[in-house]
Amino acid sequence: MPTPALHHLAELTRVQDAFLGTIPAVDPRTPVPWCGRWRVRHLVVHLARIHHWAAAQASGRREVPLGRGPFELVELYGACAGELRETLVRLGPDAVGSTLLGRGPVTFWHRRQLHETLVHLWDLRAAAGLRLDVAPDLWADSVDEVVTVMQPRQVRMGRMPRLPAAIELVATDVSGRWRLDCDADPGETPSVEVHGPASALSLLLWGRTGPDDAALVVTGDASMLTAALAQRLTP
Repeated sequence: MPTPALHHLAELTRVQDAFLGTIPAVDPRTPVPWCGRWRVRHLVVHLARIHHWAAAQASGRREVPLGRGPFELVELYGACAGELRETLVRLGPDAVGSTLLGRGPVTFWHRRQLHETLVHLWDLRAAAGLRLDVAPDLWADSVDEVVTVMQPRQVRMGRMPRLPAAIELVATDVSGRWRLDCDADPGETPSVEVHGPASALSLLLWGRTGPDDAALVVTGDASMLTAALAQRLTP
């Protein structure tokens, strides 16, 4: 379940502002190794497009394409981030709209866009060798979203099979323990456990780090974890 103490829309505003403020500090030609052949300019345009698309999804209107560019990156991202925030505030917390899970509360997009932005903020800052200081609770909520929303959705959509055995993730800096969607009985002892800070667990699930990350401790059948990570746990 979403972390109760988090105000997702307020956190979204904070991470969007951090992303916007970082853009001028990074050469747009900088590679983003975790995103294939992308460079920073591709990352910024991607996130801007996602915000623009999500605003249309939430409000139930047809998306107006942004065009092919080239774009002025700060201007583009600022406009699309603002559009998303303004749309979510205008709709309010009780609105219903289209989500990745079908019709549902528009607050779905508060959380989804928060974690989309958080991971890409890490991409942007890490590509330039810049630190990112984010509260562990926020990273823990990112882990929870993958485990309870994104990975089960991948299974339902046929993008990956259910995992054959239990893999548990245990945060060491906040209270949090999660089990990835699998065929194992809920009471079954997990085949592998991964212990580490919530940030490292989230980045592991999003393919930004691997089991050999020094921040992580893997116990049990490591090959099971490697096989799971080779699947499309996230879109």
